[in-house]
Amino acid sequence: MSVPLRIAVSGTHCSGKSTLIDDFLAAHPDYVHEPEPYEWLDDSEQLEPGTSSFLRQLEISVERLRNYDRGACVIAERSPIDFVAYLLALDEEPPIELAARGMAHVDLLVVLPLNDRDGIVAPESEDLELRDAMNERLLEILATDLLGDLRVIELQGSRQRRLAMLERLLL
Repeated sequence: MSVPLRIAVSGTHCSGKSTLIDDFLAAHPDYVHEPEPYEWLDDSEQLEPGTSSFLRQLEISVERLRNYDRGACVIAERSPIDFVAYLLALDEEPPIELAARGMAHVDLLVVLPLNDRDGIVAPESEDLELRDAMNERLLEILATDLLGDLRVIELQGSRQRRLAMLERLLL
């Protein structure tokens, strides 16, 4: 029997989040998928990636996560920490308190750090400089005590290996 968890999958763009979540949901249909906050933006809010867009997505992320109480089976594509990392990558001051309120509704943070071994390649059109900078800021956040005693796991490897590692945490 698996333990119900509120899981957030974090990582820079083109790091394998959607693939991991799709694989997880196929094996765990009892889990609700909380899509990327960008998908909740209305047409007037769909801005180019930048400070305004990341701040709005942070707000949406916190708003959406607050709907899930302890014991919920949910897997969220992104966490408030993602947007903190994006804002830091843009040399902006992120609203840490807001992000902390959202993270209080996460039991497990799954981080997909970039590395050459996993074979995930992003096209040039994906703003590779921002991608790398966000990844660096995210890893720096993990090295601090900002997340307190939140369970955090970094997953690397093949698609199958990432899923197997995540599933072990449900036992």
